[in-house]
Amino acid sequence: MKDLAESVESMEQLAMVWRAMVLDRDAEADVRDLPGIAVRWADSRFAFWNCVTLTDVGADPALAERRLAEAAEIMRAKREPGFLWVFEDLLDTEARATLTAAAGRAGLTHAFSGTGMAGDLLPVPDPVHPDLTFVRVRTDDHLRAYADLNSRAYGLPLEHGRDGLDGSALWKTEVHAYLGLRGDTPVTCAGTIPAAGRLFVVLVATDPAWERRGYGEAVTRKALHEGARATGLTRATLHATAAGAPVYPRIGFQSNSPLHFFTLR
Repeated sequence: MKDLAESVESMEQLAMVWRAMVLDRDAEADVRDLPGIAVRWADSRFAFWNCVTLTDVGADPALAERRLAEAAEIMRAKREPGFLWVFEDLLDTEARATLTAAAGRAGLTHAFSGTGMAGDLLPVPDPVHPDLTFVRVRTDDHLRAYADLNSRAYGLPLEHGRDGLDGSALWKTEVHAYLGLRGDTPVTCAGTIPAAGRLFVVLVATDPAWERRGYGEAVTRKALHEGARATGLTRATLHATAAGAPVYPRIGFQSNSPLHFFTLR
């Protein structure tokens, strides 16, 4: 049987970090740990801050179907859309095979997939990229540039990304968030934040006009380098989209659970 420790770690890291992110956006956000479901919902126009996650380990088809229905009901009660995150390895073999059909019966549709990743890889060297200089996010202008990069990378309206990050104190103090600049133009960004003895990599994005130049890898290395230097941590975790996943093994990350994102149909 596959060791589920890293898959559980991946789910728990999401729940912990998203608690901080969501409460930073709205101190009255819906942050609940229910049986088998973690709710982290800011009702922000930045959909990534609206998150429900299944937390049972070894759920069989009947339990998975019930949790999917419960999660969908929570999502229907919200103003803004968001995502249900499902860590595939936390389901039993049969529940994995029937996941898409069960989600459909709950009124959910598959949006995209990714993978959890982790590694005992820190510290990493301070990166150098011939095109880039790096600046830590310390001002509102920096933070807006960071938000805009994420909006462009994920095909969101600029105002949605700004709704997720504008005015945040957390992102200017506790997150080791970096912009990669080409000249004076921000083209890539990544952040790390300490969580339960690990550095969690969050909101990595590159402007689509500047992809495939190694910028995302370089700025991720910068955020990891500075986060590890400040905290002394040696283990890092992240959740990668399918498109972004090939970057991270080059840094030292290894995949754990496949990850599926669902939205309301």
